[in-house]
Amino acid sequence: MEDKANEDSVFTKIIKGEIPSFKLYEDDKTLAILTINPSQPGHTLVIPKVQIDHLDDLDEVDYQAVWNTVHKVSRRLKEVFKRRRIGIQVMGLEVPHAHVHVLPFDTLEEFVFIPNPDTKPNFEALEEVAKQINNSAII
Repeated sequence: MEDKANEDSVFTKIIKGEIPSFKLYEDDKTLAILTINPSQPGHTLVIPKVQIDHLDDLDEVDYQAVWNTVHKVSRRLKEVFKRRRIGIQVMGLEVPHAHVHVLPFDTLEEFVFIPNPDTKPNFEALEEVAKQINNSAII
């Protein structure tokens, strides 16, 4: 059986620039991108640049960096989308690389979602949302 533990995750490939993304924020420790399967416009993933499966296994510096970026992204999404709430979810099921979902929402139905891997990404809509977030001001 092939060992996949040492293979780059899709997020590591995005971080390395091997796969395109709609980048909203980046620093030396984290990356924030729009998810290609959003529950709501603005649904963002905050990803540590170190590839590790579980968020709580990050060292203190990387763990704190993720939450600092979540805070910046949350404030920006609240400003741009004018929603009642900005939700945060840590699920870790889709990709074996720690990440945090940050999404604007008004109702519980908008917050609770189950990603459908068969849904085709709407890249035009994602590009428009990225422009809306990035063109207003820098996070």
